[in-house]
Amino acid sequence: MTTVPFGQLLILPVLLFALGVLGVLARRNLVFILMSIEIMLNAAGLVFIIAGARWGQADGQIMFLLVLTLAAAEVSIGLALIIRIRARLPSLDSDAANLLQG
Repeated sequence: MTTVPFGQLLILPVLLFALGVLGVLARRNLVFILMSIEIMLNAAGLVFIIAGARWGQADGQIMFLLVLTLAAAEVSIGLALIIRIRARLPSLDSDAANLLQG
């Protein structure tokens, strides 16, 4: 059985993370920004899985569970904030949300 080189395994998480960063920088809609952050967190979790498999340890899978828990908390708080912003403003544009500064 042949193994895939470590460098080739890291290509997918790097591309996913770059896609997430591009989504955060390019989009103005808060829902799309939240989805892009989720993509970046999944890419980081995938790196933990790859590293754990590389060294034959279960630590990568444990860290991935931590990343999933963090992502779930981030989504719940983010969606709650988006609902509150939507109640005050007519759009979910991140520039319009800047007007909520106190």
